[in-house]
Amino acid sequence: LEEDELRGVAVLVFANKQDLPRAMSVSDITEALGLSGVSQPWYVQASCAVSGTGLAEGLDWLSDQILKR
Repeated sequence: LEEDELRGVAVLVFANKQDLPRAMSVSDITEALGLSGVSQPWYVQASCAVSGTGLAEGLDWLSDQILKR
């Protein structure tokens, strides 16, 4: 994310496997990736690829970010 080509690019992280009891929480993932210090728009979406939960919401957020540019 520190590369010039990525400056201002929206970052979407899918927190997959949220259906499992030991999955990292969105806040834990945010902290582990150090997203609080990222200046560009970012979002961590809880998801479960098996059921599709959270996928549309994450892509909606990303689409909104692209349209804002």
